[in-house]
Amino acid sequence: MEYIVSARKYRPITFDTVVGQAALTTTLKNAVKSGKLAHAYLFCGPRGVGKTTCARIFAKAINCQNPTAEGEACNECESCQSFNEQRSLNIFELDAASNNSVEHIKTLMEQTRIPPQLGRYKVFIIDEVHMLSTAAFNAFLKTLEEPPAHVIFILATTEKHKILPTILSRCQIYDFERMTIRNTVDHLKHVAEKEGISYEEQALAVIAEKADGGMRDALSIFDQAASFCQGNITYEKVIEDLNVLDAENYFQIIDLSVDNKVSDIMLLLNNVINKGFDGGLLIQGLAKHVRNVLMAKDPQTLPLLEVSDQQRQRYQEQAKRCETRFLYQALKKMNQCDINYRQSSNKRLLVELTLIEIAQITQPDDEGDSAGRRPRRLKSLFMHLMRQAQPKTAAPQVAAAKPLAAKASSPSRPSSPSNPSNPSSPSQPNRAVKLGGIGFSWNNLMDQGKPSKINLIPGTVSPAITQQKNAQFSQEDLELQWMAMCNRMPQELSGIATRMKNMNPTIIELPQIEVLVDNSLIKQEMEDFKGRILSTLKNGLQNENISLEIRIIEHQEQVKPLTRREQFEQLTKENPAIDKLRQVFDLELA
Repeated sequence: MEYIVSARKYRPITFDTVVGQAALTTTLKNAVKSGKLAHAYLFCGPRGVGKTTCARIFAKAINCQNPTAEGEACNECESCQSFNEQRSLNIFELDAASNNSVEHIKTLMEQTRIPPQLGRYKVFIIDEVHMLSTAAFNAFLKTLEEPPAHVIFILATTEKHKILPTILSRCQIYDFERMTIRNTVDHLKHVAEKEGISYEEQALAVIAEKADGGMRDALSIFDQAASFCQGNITYEKVIEDLNVLDAENYFQIIDLSVDNKVSDIMLLLNNVINKGFDGGLLIQGLAKHVRNVLMAKDPQTLPLLEVSDQQRQRYQEQAKRCETRFLYQALKKMNQCDINYRQSSNKRLLVELTLIEIAQITQPDDEGDSAGRRPRRLKSLFMHLMRQAQPKTAAPQVAAAKPLAAKASSPSRPSSPSNPSNPSSPSQPNRAVKLGGIGFSWNNLMDQGKPSKINLIPGTVSPAITQQKNAQFSQEDLELQWMAMCNRMPQELSGIATRMKNMNPTIIELPQIEVLVDNSLIKQEMEDFKGRILSTLKNGLQNENISLEIRIIEHQEQVKPLTRREQFEQLTKENPAIDKLRQVFDLELA
């Protein structure tokens, strides 16, 4: 007896046997019952979900002479018999992948003129219709616009976006859904019982997950697993046959991460890599596993898990151990690892670092990624010491530091009587020396560097430590400070900062500065933060008397911008050595 693969042997022959497309099949059956048929249908969706199968069932039901009350074909009339025996003259199938030229479409369109010999309609099924060329689409469009009354087109495609909008607008579009794991497992159970094959439900769930929503792929993998397992499909054998990473590894990694057992995770990772699995696939599978654990924490999201009942129970048990914060942080780190994996030159190290970081998410606050003290502990210590320091000016701090140093350098010198009226006297006995009184403290510098009414461009020098208040500056100094200011301007001012870089501030009469702008809009925009510009220039140029005038350039002042060649020619006139250099090295202006 000839062997037939399961995908062909158990191909649905009625609407009721189609798996996972209940809404679509109900609509098509109702159309057959009512006789309200469109002249063109488009079935689209991923591979292996039943598009071509439904097209054949629909075509047979349309021409059935005695359809049932449910809208199914009777499978007894002459039309149904001829279709089942593949000798029907009313149903034509065309593979557009190999017949995509204009000639093929014209030949097909010529057949639409001939009325059906048996039945009411001629049905044309065009599979993979997106493969037609643009010329073929245009040749097909005329017939599709005004088809004969006895013609119905059924188009099938996996890539709807490649079809011309003029074609889409003339079709009834049916979007087929991906097969869920539950529907796929149930159908595989049915096939296994028909074939007399024993199975484990968890093994069928692995096959369904490997199929990725395609029933045809699931049946093909089922046949492969049945051959390998010799009639007894078990979870271990399916994992070995399909070379799939066991989900038990993911459960172990998460359990070990919760317990901060980094060494055990590294050993587990080494075993996985030694079996030939890629580290990137491990991260992707672990991310999907953590997502499922996160879904299992809430009863409302539990139905989102497309796994077997046994696996769902395990996810619920692990979800009780894991905190939501841990799952969120783990997903974030694995997503970042997945993004950087392709560009990484040391992929294994990247995976190891990611797993180490995940394993240390639940460590106490006193421990960081390297199990050491976090910098925040040291920072809080210094902040505590600085809060204890008395607010003093810089001069008394330095004055107090010198006598202390002198006292430390000569411990044998007897101290003189103390003077209570002089707080800076080095001879005060038993006075406690505070850390904040030695040198400059960060708090003092920060307090001195925060004027109440001056708002500077970020990165400029604070006026509290500027020494000269009426310094002389040149045009070159002004241009340098102007460009530095533009580079330091915040992100929200990036647009005006780019335009300001092309401006040339000039010294009218020291310290008066003038800036020419192109129009009133730019002028108004600069006027809004003119105070910040002026404060920045005063601090950069160390002159408190600087004034800034923003003026719109007049027509006679405008200078035509030079092209690159004109700039080069001007440079060669001023310095002929540049042209000699170009001739020596045989250079050309780009």
